[in-house]
Amino acid sequence: SHLFLERLDSISSLGRDFLVQNFPGRIPVGEISGQNCPDCWSDHRRYELPSALYVNLMLLLAVGDMMLLTQDDMPTASKSSFTQGSERLLKDTCLNEIGTNKVKQLTVQAPHGPGVSQSHGICAQATLHHGQKNGLDSTQKKSYQSWSASTVHAVATQIQKTKRVFTFGKGRSEGNMSMKSLLGGKGANLAEMASIGLSVPPGLTISTEACQEYQENAKKLPEGLWDEVMEGLQTIEMDMGASLGDPLKPLLLSVRSGAAISMPGMMDTVLNLGLNDDVVDGLAAKSGERFAYDSYRRFLDMFGDVVLGIPHSLFEAELEKIKCEKDPKRQLYLAILAVFNSWDSPRAIKYRSINQIHGLRGTAVNVQCMVFGNMGNTSGTGVLFTRNPSTGEKKLYGEYLINAQGEDVVAGIRTPENIDTLKRFMPEAYNEIVENCEILEKHYKDMMDIEFTIQESRLWMLQCRTGKRTGKGAVKIAVDMVKEGLIDTQTAIKMVEPRHLDQLLHPQFEDPKVYKDKVLATGLPASPGAAVGQIVFHADDAEAWHAQGKTAILVRMDTSPEDVGGMHAAQGILTARGGMTSHAAVVARGWGKCCVSGCSDVRVNDVDKTVVIGEEVLCEGDWLSLNGTTGEVIMGKQQLCPPALSGDLGAFMTWVDERRKLKVMANADTPDDAVTARNNGAEGIGLCRTEHMFFASDERIKAVRQMIMAPNPEKRKEALDLLLPYQRSDFEGIFRAMDGLPVTIRLLDPPLHEFLPEGDINEIVANLSSDTNVSEEEVFSRVEKLSEVNPMLGFRGCRLGISYPELTEMQARAIFEAAIAMSNQGVEVFPEIMVPLVGTPQELKHQVELIRQVAENLFAATGTSLSYKVGTMIEIPRAALVANEIAEHAEFFSFGTNDLTQMTFGYSRDDVGKFLPTYLANGLLQNDPFQVLDQKGVGELINIAVERGRAARPDLKLGICGEHGGEPSSVAFFAEAGLDYVSCSPFRVPIARLAAAQVAI
Repeated sequence: SHLFLERLDSISSLGRDFLVQNFPGRIPVGEISGQNCPDCWSDHRRYELPSALYVNLMLLLAVGDMMLLTQDDMPTASKSSFTQGSERLLKDTCLNEIGTNKVKQLTVQAPHGPGVSQSHGICAQATLHHGQKNGLDSTQKKSYQSWSASTVHAVATQIQKTKRVFTFGKGRSEGNMSMKSLLGGKGANLAEMASIGLSVPPGLTISTEACQEYQENAKKLPEGLWDEVMEGLQTIEMDMGASLGDPLKPLLLSVRSGAAISMPGMMDTVLNLGLNDDVVDGLAAKSGERFAYDSYRRFLDMFGDVVLGIPHSLFEAELEKIKCEKDPKRQLYLAILAVFNSWDSPRAIKYRSINQIHGLRGTAVNVQCMVFGNMGNTSGTGVLFTRNPSTGEKKLYGEYLINAQGEDVVAGIRTPENIDTLKRFMPEAYNEIVENCEILEKHYKDMMDIEFTIQESRLWMLQCRTGKRTGKGAVKIAVDMVKEGLIDTQTAIKMVEPRHLDQLLHPQFEDPKVYKDKVLATGLPASPGAAVGQIVFHADDAEAWHAQGKTAILVRMDTSPEDVGGMHAAQGILTARGGMTSHAAVVARGWGKCCVSGCSDVRVNDVDKTVVIGEEVLCEGDWLSLNGTTGEVIMGKQQLCPPALSGDLGAFMTWVDERRKLKVMANADTPDDAVTARNNGAEGIGLCRTEHMFFASDERIKAVRQMIMAPNPEKRKEALDLLLPYQRSDFEGIFRAMDGLPVTIRLLDPPLHEFLPEGDINEIVANLSSDTNVSEEEVFSRVEKLSEVNPMLGFRGCRLGISYPELTEMQARAIFEAAIAMSNQGVEVFPEIMVPLVGTPQELKHQVELIRQVAENLFAATGTSLSYKVGTMIEIPRAALVANEIAEHAEFFSFGTNDLTQMTFGYSRDDVGKFLPTYLANGLLQNDPFQVLDQKGVGELINIAVERGRAARPDLKLGICGEHGGEPSSVAFFAEAGLDYVSCSPFRVPIARLAAAQVAI
């Protein structure tokens, strides 16, 4: 029906009467007025109009020019305060009462006539509710500019029915592949296959919007929906020349789910719907008793399980008791309800939580004519991929069964045949499959996953979707399709997912199915890849075993910086405690080393050198395998295959680098890390953590401890002089590896107590006294002073360099001496010194002046000079807020998003695992903020710092060096925020490169 409003005040008569008559009880009668009640909509009353209606409003506003406004352009209701209520009335009615998602378009046009001003500002000032005509500030002008007119006309308001049932059949469809959010993936692709002429069994799709209405309406089928389903059913019956419930010409249906994002096996299906005692007799007379009663058995089993709640395991015992619905249309009604209900089943909810699937309306329901693969040796069913999903080879890859239904292939009851052999048994059907695969690849421009059934030699296409693939397969398929002219390089870049590259860059198990019965426990998949080795419990033992040529798995309750030597030597790391960003996880990812953390089923006994995992007791030397991609802990020595690098990867990454604008650097602490980073395409070092160098040998850590125990600056300087050659040597190696690229070196950051040994205090004091030549009393006193209640917020970062200037001086000297030495050898060096944990401009100024003084003295003494930068990490919220002041002393900012996230949320990275799973399960957080950047909070601080920092220093270099630097959605945010680079672990560099390219596209 149509409602035409020629003037706004008509809404209080014609418009109100229409709405009241059609939707009784939903309209506040007597409160609709355009002229008499300018503020009557301020309380946001809602009409609760059914979602079967949408409104297309065209508004004519006197703003001087014709323009098109979207709902985002309009000010909120709180900003509207005009003398006349016209604008507010229509805007609130449209956006609040009816819903923003229902507004299709607003066309704005200026009427011409006496008294109509053409100046936005003048109109705005003249029509403010409080009568102001002067003194508007800039905020008010901006708010009211587009809504300044006093004359509003509403014309041609059309209210019409929303379509909820879409039919399809060969050569025709009411949907297409672009409608996945409305029809679900399965429904959209069925419609698309039908429209391009493939043989698709006729059917209908009930939209996801209908499911959403069902959930919101106390799980009652929306009004009028069943009539629409019956109308669609008539179309199916006409196509097939059969009727639901007709024993002579029986029509059987499948009822399946289909969300916008694939959720395999998570929701319900009913097959062979439409059978009852009468129809099965008719079917038996037509197609044989065995087929008819096997189909009836399958239907009763599925209907009993899905609709009546009788488990499959009890089916045989309950078969005689089942009071199955005899009316086929009632069966269909109940099956639709069952599929809608399965959207909220525990397994579906858990699957969406695990896979971080949010924001979907619900599931569509696909009602489709049944076709049968179990009608003898001229029938069959199968699943195939248009290319090999593991290798990417351009060859059909799939399986089929003769005389079987689709669920038989999936269930694994019978061993299926390779798809190649089908050409011998059913050559015509096979040739049609090959032809259809070519059609679908050309149409979708991707590798497709297809389900098909052959009924008495006739091929039917049941489903198609973009095929899942391995990393190796993804790259080869993308490169091959470019070579074939099927896609361009831009499309190829979008086809490969970041996780695909993650697989390529880490070792994997040859066949995960082989060890499924040997999985002892599952922890957090902290660092991807696979590792096999013998259990050790101490870092020293891991190093010793590595020196002997043995492969070790380091098993610990948790790890500390003191364990880095053993962690580096071990093939993999397993911890009982800690989350995805625990020490073990962060360090392991940085090295590309397999790690499973936070495995609560692991109980470690360091003293006895045993570990209990589930029911098994394992000892030092026992073989253990870890899957860092899934978090599985596996008994014994499982077979590994090396990273599946292919010749296509180089070509693909060249395309990636041509497209991206964001630079990608690496976090690297040693020359070996730097070499790995460069080999993986890093354009420099974005974070070199000097503290990791101190654990590289016993001599270094002893010198650090001597510095910590020093009672005065002189003694401290003596210890630092011992460290300087080590630091200088490391920096030389890194500069050499990164010849021609920038290297950002962070000064010492962690609290000093982290460099002290752990264990019994008396033993610690005795050992430190012996190593540092300091009395035990002095050592004990010093250890007590270093103890902190909250080390994360304690004596660390720039606070160390300010309290002990000689520490900053030593590190700066080592950097500059190494840079000069390498420069003299012809290496192009670009050092950047980064001051950590700055919260005030005064802190940074102190350290910058100290660093520059060291540089000036050294350059004067050596008669040389080189270009360098000094900047800071933005990891304290206050630093982001005063970024303009800090930028006066900093030549670059690097956002340390690990600490910035800790301090913004008030979450300890080491303790968040105690409550984060509950938060994620209950939807309090959508993602782990230490893995995926919190764009609203932490991201807003980054935006503020970028804006204010560059306002003070336009050439300010901006980057990020936290764990988020390799996470694709976070990389996208950093690109849009205007950062120059991201820095991540060497093994995640290709992933960040791909993510940056996909953002640019």
